[in-house]
Amino acid sequence: MEQIISSGLEELGLTAQVPEDAPAMLSRYGQRLLEKNQVMNLTAIREPEGVARLHMLDCAALLKYCDFQGKTLIDVGTGAGFPGLVLKTLVPSLDVTLLDSLNKRLDWLDETAQALKLSGVRTLHARAEEQALAKGFRDSFDFAAARAVADLRVLCELCLPYVKVGGKFLALKSTGSDEELAGADHAVRLLGGQVAAVEDYAIPGTGVTHRLIVIEKLAPTLRGYPRRWSKIQKQPL
Repeated sequence: MEQIISSGLEELGLTAQVPEDAPAMLSRYGQRLLEKNQVMNLTAIREPEGVARLHMLDCAALLKYCDFQGKTLIDVGTGAGFPGLVLKTLVPSLDVTLLDSLNKRLDWLDETAQALKLSGVRTLHARAEEQALAKGFRDSFDFAAARAVADLRVLCELCLPYVKVGGKFLALKSTGSDEELAGADHAVRLLGGQVAAVEDYAIPGTGVTHRLIVIEKLAPTLRGYPRRWSKIQKQPL
């Protein structure tokens, strides 16, 4: 796994900007993931090569498009720590908050961050739509990120409220998201954002291309958003 990650980082042109031990650390992370996945559902990918390429390198590709040095990021619905914990491993100065509604996932992430000797990692057990209303979280982060299958309109309402003006929401999607992106235009503008970039990138060694949608925060999110989860689901913006 370590060699696959090392070669992939080189192919992405990232070797010079990440710590020398990053491939080894991400390999340890991946091994811990596969071990824990035997007793807890963390990923549908069960082979080391798949974890290395479709999780670690997929997340690492974000470094090609964003400067995370010394910034703050909240990973909304982090699951097994993607992309937040991968980015933290590659950019040690990044301050990361991993938010999820399942405590057992967060316990494992805490243990993994400690095993990798990563500081500046906070796990948070909460619902995204509720925590976004809290002082110190709303309009507060340089970046919010989500790597989820949910509709972009839903993700925008859950994530954009966390982002400070001038910051960015990073949505990791498939390349077949053109219609979804067009349909989210109203939600993006209503929540204070603007689509700044749409970047398609190839994941080394896979033949797979994924998409990063970058939404810049231009104005504070209006009061009343995010709404209750039932309303977000039933009536997307």
